[in-house]
Amino acid sequence: MTNKPVRVALVGAGSIAEGAHLPALAAQGDRVQIVAACDVDPERVKSFCDTHGIPGAYTDLGEMLEQARPDLVHLCTPPSLHAEQARQCLLAGAWVWLEKPPCLSLAEYDVITEAEQAGGAYASVVFQHRFGAAGRHTADLIASGGLGRPLVAHCSTTWYRPHSYYEVPWRGTWDSEGGGPTMGHGIHQMDLLLALLGDWTEVTAVVGRLDRDVETEDVSMAIVRFDSGAMATVVNSVLSPREESYIRVDLTDATVEVKHLYGYGNDDWTYTPAPHVDDQERVARWSAPAGDEPSSHAAQLTALLDAHDRGERPPVSGADGRRTLELVTAVYRSAFTRSTVARADLTPADPFYHRLHGDTDGWAPSSSRSSTSTESE
Repeated sequence: MTNKPVRVALVGAGSIAEGAHLPALAAQGDRVQIVAACDVDPERVKSFCDTHGIPGAYTDLGEMLEQARPDLVHLCTPPSLHAEQARQCLLAGAWVWLEKPPCLSLAEYDVITEAEQAGGAYASVVFQHRFGAAGRHTADLIASGGLGRPLVAHCSTTWYRPHSYYEVPWRGTWDSEGGGPTMGHGIHQMDLLLALLGDWTEVTAVVGRLDRDVETEDVSMAIVRFDSGAMATVVNSVLSPREESYIRVDLTDATVEVKHLYGYGNDDWTYTPAPHVDDQERVARWSAPAGDEPSSHAAQLTALLDAHDRGERPPVSGADGRRTLELVTAVYRSAFTRSTVARADLTPADPFYHRLHGDTDGWAPSSSRSSTSTESE
């Protein structure tokens, strides 16, 4: 442990760096020092650095790593770049915080893990919804049996993205975004669901491309069975005018729900006791998390920096970060193969391990808005 601030660099000077990562870093005060930013667009990175008082502006990642020598790199670039950029940072000895999606496939995730072992640093994924006070409190209650045994759950990410959203060249393609709302939007709520219910065992899913002119899906639906025996429905959509992020878990003693859009606070969670639960003191404890930390990049960054100070593997890294990508992969594999998928199926011998649409080319391109088939060409 040291009293020196953690030297931080940002790679990618776009909206997510500006709107989420810089505020999260600002919330850390003197604990961090932003030493550099890197972007392929020299004018954009110069403007970004000038605006925010960042001393080093770079267009080459290797040069930045060598000259600025950051302790931690925030990767805010498109997901198709993450695996190689993370590998380069890790081999240089810098920790990495990866925006979601972490990479395009389990194969790429394992490349990152191998680089961790070689470089001695760690890579963590931005899954900030685990880190709100109410979410941590609920996860602890479920894990301890304080709400009874989990039985049934619903997980929905029903958002709206207009056609213009996909005019950005890397969005909606298998090669650059890796997938549709299952990968790029619902992955946050799916990660929170796993934080609440633990490991999953099997998935049965369908995907469709109903309205957006994209290569990937614009909606998916899945049924997930967990190690505990609990079962959940998962819905991901970018076609929903009334937007909502929602999780409901029915347990033997209570129903717990959270409704929000892009982040929650304590007041967004509700607990409904089962008819046989008449202990009002117990019910009051359910909705009383320690503190009121909302889910946010700042909340997760605090936990990441704590781990960095201790020299320990951070949350949402290694196997802990991989299991959410495994669930995403299983949704696509199930939909494209029209089969139920177990975690054991996702091996390097399986084509879906290497890319989320497997060895297919997705849907026939002739009529994307009318096509709901999951068959390959």
